[in-house]
Amino acid sequence: MSRTAVFGLFSGALVLSAVLGPSVGRAIDNHGGRGVLTLSNLVLAAGLVLLGTAQGFVTVAVAWAVLGVGMAMGLYDPAFATLTGLYGRAARGPITGITLIAGFVSTVGWPLSAFLDAQFGWRWACFISALHILIGLPLNRLLIPRAPPPARAPEMAAESLRAPRGAMVILAFVFAATWFVTGAMAAHLPRLLEIAGASTTAAIAAAALVGPAQVAARLVEFGALRRVHPLVSARLAALLHPVGAVILGLFGPAAITAFAVLHGAGNGLLTIAKGTVPLVIFGPAGYGLRSGILGAPARATQAFSPLLFDLLMDRMGIGVIAVSAGLSLTAFAAMLLLKARPRAAPVPA
Repeated sequence: MSRTAVFGLFSGALVLSAVLGPSVGRAIDNHGGRGVLTLSNLVLAAGLVLLGTAQGFVTVAVAWAVLGVGMAMGLYDPAFATLTGLYGRAARGPITGITLIAGFVSTVGWPLSAFLDAQFGWRWACFISALHILIGLPLNRLLIPRAPPPARAPEMAAESLRAPRGAMVILAFVFAATWFVTGAMAAHLPRLLEIAGASTTAAIAAAALVGPAQVAARLVEFGALRRVHPLVSARLAALLHPVGAVILGLFGPAAITAFAVLHGAGNGLLTIAKGTVPLVIFGPAGYGLRSGILGAPARATQAFSPLLFDLLMDRMGIGVIAVSAGLSLTAFAAMLLLKARPRAAPVPA
């Protein structure tokens, strides 16, 4: 199979997860997240086993379709919706805690996957990865408590009336724009830094700092920014990538580390904002469905951003960074249309 076909199927899986997101969110609103997250372990494990046994385009496509369903059920958005169902408006702390721990996923996952591939081959790497079910399924099934009864329709309507006019459209645009940048940088950051003049070794070393920068920013969110309105934190997050782009433009290869760190920090905060900003604006009632609707455009743009950004890099060179910085700035400007109102409940320590 060609690389285009492989990554095309991966993009298709992301689009499928975006389509299924609202339905998954509604299910969590109505029944809680314990069953959905537990089932996601089964689906993801099945997808990995199917991928490990694939023999051609059709079977790889089926495997990625199953994985797309699993991603819709078991990644950040369903976890955030589950926490909101349990903690209500006080879910900001637990949401930040999850992103803090999960920030190490690439730090652990990429080297581990490369090791398994080198030692056992890619098929066995898929099979061994499927064993996450032995850890994830018991944790989800046994440690997540039952959710309280879902909010009634009048409560959901009251929350919606208190939200700023057009807030859903604004946030959908914000997350779509920022997630395009996230997807593009995740796929092309080392190459982008090389185009900026860095050596291959220096580019890879700088790109490796994105993960630690994400975790560091989330520690700041968990501490210093804990009492700041989530919308203010989200605006700051959207500005960090453009600031890094300006520094890179001014200082060239000498600033690749600063750019990578600022981008990573902004991305780390935006992941939290994707969970906390809708919560503080719309409230916990109907959070899962709203989160799924807001996440659909973001996942769709993230799915196609690697291909589109690659084409732009071929045409524009390092000038392509103006596109990613511009998208982040438009997201920042859009968030200025939303007013940061006082929270209804204090954030827990």
